[in-house]
Amino acid sequence: MDKFDEAMKSMAGMSPAQAADAMGNFQKICICPDCPTYTGCAKNARESLFCAVGKSFVCISKEEDCICPDCPITGQIGLKNRFYCTKGTEMTQRYAQNLFSKK
Repeated sequence: MDKFDEAMKSMAGMSPAQAADAMGNFQKICICPDCPTYTGCAKNARESLFCAVGKSFVCISKEEDCICPDCPITGQIGLKNRFYCTKGTEMTQRYAQNLFSKK
């Protein structure tokens, strides 16, 4: 089990209040608003933390550059993907990779 799987297992065992606190802590260290791909629309809609909540359906459609690998959350919970704002959460991307990978 990798670091991300362990983090998801830990989150699944939390109470709703504990999970909300964890998400609040992630929100505090999220660097999405500093990304070149982040838009004014996303800022006005208060969108961020795409690695956990999913992609932007309205505000972000063009990928400029990605700073996800530099985000403290990446190392903390073992994220491996990028462009969460356009491609979805870590879990979504891993699922798609497993589904469509050639084995």
